Amino acid sequence: MQIVRIYKLTGTRSTLATLWTIDDESTSEFMGELYRELDAGVTKAQALQRAQLAILAKKNCPYFWAPYVLVGNWL
Repeated sequence: MQIVRIYKLTGTRSTLATLWTIDDESTSEFMGELYRELDAGVTKAQALQRAQLAILAKKNCPYFWAPYVLVGNWL
């Protein structure tokens, strides 16, 4: 968790991290879903969950939707 300490020291309130190397195309699709949800006014945690569910509905494989982790402020 050294990276979490770095973000705290730099003043970052939250960050979206991945647990493994991710596919560029599915990441682009995921980020589109995530930012659509954020623009709709939901919390970061809700946006993450909804984006994951949207990708899950399209690609039923954890490789594409499960690696994303929200670190820090979830609101």
